[in-house]
Amino acid sequence: MLGRIFTVGGYTLLSRVTGFARDIMLAAILGAGPLADAFFVALRLPNHFRAIFAEGAFNAAFIPAYTHVQDKGGPASAHLFADRIFTLLFASQIVLLAVAWLFIPQAISLLAPGFSDDPGQRTLAIELTRITFPYLLLITLVTLYGGILNVMQRFASAAAASILLNLSMMMTLALAAFFPSAGHAAAWGVLISGFLQYFLLAGDAARTGVLPRFAKIKFDEDIVGFFRALGPATVGSMGTQIALFADTIIATFLASGALSALYYADRLNQLPIGVIGIAIGTVLLPDMARRISGGDHAGAMAAQRRAFEFTLLFSVPFVAAFLTVPDVIMRAMFARGAFSSADAATAGATLAAYAVGLIPFVLIRSAVATFYARKDTATPVKSALTGIAVNLVLKLLLMGSLAQIGLALATAIGQWVNLLLVLGFAVHRGFLDIDRALTQSLGKFAFAGVSLAAALWGASLLAARWLTSVTVAHDEIALLILVAVGTVVYAALIIALFGPRWLKALVRP
Repeated sequence: MLGRIFTVGGYTLLSRVTGFARDIMLAAILGAGPLADAFFVALRLPNHFRAIFAEGAFNAAFIPAYTHVQDKGGPASAHLFADRIFTLLFASQIVLLAVAWLFIPQAISLLAPGFSDDPGQRTLAIELTRITFPYLLLITLVTLYGGILNVMQRFASAAAASILLNLSMMMTLALAAFFPSAGHAAAWGVLISGFLQYFLLAGDAARTGVLPRFAKIKFDEDIVGFFRALGPATVGSMGTQIALFADTIIATFLASGALSALYYADRLNQLPIGVIGIAIGTVLLPDMARRISGGDHAGAMAAQRRAFEFTLLFSVPFVAAFLTVPDVIMRAMFARGAFSSADAATAGATLAAYAVGLIPFVLIRSAVATFYARKDTATPVKSALTGIAVNLVLKLLLMGSLAQIGLALATAIGQWVNLLLVLGFAVHRGFLDIDRALTQSLGKFAFAGVSLAAALWGASLLAARWLTSVTVAHDEIALLILVAVGTVVYAALIIALFGPRWLKALVRP
């Protein structure tokens, strides 16, 4: 399990690194003004639908169902099940694409009503969305193939697919002079990457002998069970995306650059979420599904507790850094070209607000795995919708005084509500035992995080004093110093608080 986590996490880390390179190009070429805001709206629309119908709801329902069919009827039954799901998924996405293509102007009016005051920006957003939206069909099929491969214990290609998105966008941005605008170049990069990702996953599935094909639809017990699980999962994913829609809608009424600040802050916040939280949750779900299907409930519970500890081990440093030195991070990463130091300061404050909720963001995929593995997609929905309700209320209360920082802070608080409710439901049903060892680990991680934050804050003050005469790569050098200090301090804290035996037991229980 740990090896698979490192496989997924390693490829995801490479994806994030190439993603940062892509975002550096985006920031330098598009900046944080009207052109960037129009592109980010065009990028968010297919991504919202992808999160609802593909990665969010689909995997939660498909992986346990596919595992169950495979255990019950063997590979042939599982293959037929996948063929029928593929046929239904393809048909539904074609219909969605046709409807969306016709109503994109209305969708932009709903998603970005603030653009109505600038007809040129609205027209540009519509043009870019028409280019990016077909990406949804391709990435949905990629998600299906990735889910099948994950059950087959093949994680690499699905984890590496998003690297192609970054490389494709970088290529088209480098050729931006040949497009009507840099926004058009970035949009075409998104669409091209959809085809590249599709062929990567389809090729891996074909080599493994699990590539789905069109099949006659029959709503047997397995298909009905899948849709019974998919419904609540879709509602939960839809609720999350409604909260993100609210961010986009509200941000279009704020000062120019608010959408861009949210985007760049979220991109950095997504680094630990993707590399740690999603990677561990991706591996944990099929593992728990197999254990529970085989009756090993104690083993499933132990695997989940280890996933919590492993997630916190690597997430705490990000929380400490994002809360104490977000301005240094943003300046070092993006403050060049059309992206000014003032833009970096705005995005940095937004990143700190997101970081308030980073712990629940990285833990939630592992927390809900115990329900999804039991084909219970309804319980996590209750928690998610409650958290979203809190999120939306706080957005309306905080947007006036804190602008996009208030939107990010509301998201963070809503995610805490979601996680605590999920854990409460799991403990109440006997799916999770928060034993003494886990409680002690949580306390130690909290102490390590506070101590690391204090060390980083002090080191940032000293670095600023030492580097006053440095005029080239000032912020980049400061960030490297903070990374070195943080690594040494955190490693010493973990060894002192937990000891070598705990680390060895975490890797080899």
